[in-house]
Amino acid sequence: MARLANLETEYPVLDSTVRNFCASHGIFSVEDFLIHDLYMLAAFAEQNNSSERLKEGIAQVLSIIDDMHQPWLNGMELLEDAKRNKHVFPTGIQGIDLLLGGGIRVGQLTELVGPSSSGKTQVCLRTASNVARNHLVLYLDTGNSFSPQRIAYFLGKTINPSSAQAKNQFLQKVMSNISCHSVFDMFAMFDVLHQLESYLRCQDGRGGCQMRLLIVDSISSLISPVLGSSSTQGLNISYTA
Repeated sequence: MARLANLETEYPVLDSTVRNFCASHGIFSVEDFLIHDLYMLAAFAEQNNSSERLKEGIAQVLSIIDDMHQPWLNGMELLEDAKRNKHVFPTGIQGIDLLLGGGIRVGQLTELVGPSSSGKTQVCLRTASNVARNHLVLYLDTGNSFSPQRIAYFLGKTINPSSAQAKNQFLQKVMSNISCHSVFDMFAMFDVLHQLESYLRCQDGRGGCQMRLLIVDSISSLISPVLGSSSTQGLNISYTA
């Protein structure tokens, strides 16, 4: 979904008046509407001198969101759609790929949940090493758990190049396709994600290697302090595009 500033050409009602009002409530994109209390937003709009204009703008964004919804499908239609669009990236771990029907699904969010030391990071590292053979990977490390040595180990177990030079070139290619950022709070993560949004927008239409996987290892260490939780349960998230 797009930022509001990019929609004015197509939807003139989303002018600077509407966007400034939305920005004052922390709304900068269509996605932000989905996590905002729209009743409260409408109430604030009523108190504004440009209330009618603002209500038109809110209604327009809601219409955009509604148009993005897929039509209702029955079970057989959903099954056929899944068969036609079954694009996956193998994790490289045979048991997990078998369980997931081939690997992590492209265009979807995948969550790995489990207690500490249950192997979530190992799955993330193995998946990153597998996908990075042909695509770019962004790895957000929240607890200094990213291990390039471990990725090199995984790669070394799955390739058998004809020479040490060929092996080294392959390792360099894969490692250069993985971009790791250390983030230790939610704000730092949002900062990186906003930069990623700009990067992906510039990447559209270009050839060559493209970013296809985002890994957050782990999201729970960022969320728990905000929620005041002391839970030791881990949650790793990956998103494929």
